[in-house]
Amino acid sequence: MIRSELVQKIADENPHLYQRDVERIVSTIFDEIIDSMSRGDRVELRGFGAFSVKKRDARVGRNPRTGESVQVDEKHVPFFKTGKLLRDRLNGK
Repeated sequence: MIRSELVQKIADENPHLYQRDVERIVSTIFDEIIDSMSRGDRVELRGFGAFSVKKRDARVGRNPRTGESVQVDEKHVPFFKTGKLLRDRLNGK
């Protein structure tokens, strides 16, 4: 599902809301999740999962095309851990 499909589904299930308002709500939710994660905070959606940021240390990598060693800088990457409810539904429990 992509963002526009999510907006359309919410708008269809809530006919009393205008689609532009639903778009604004979805954008606000995503923006808040992104802002929280950029500050290094953890975002937990009960039953769904938790988003967090993990730090990857600098390392020496390898260019697969040439085989030469390349310095890879330290970076922060998003990490998602599924919640119990989501795991159970995916596994048919």
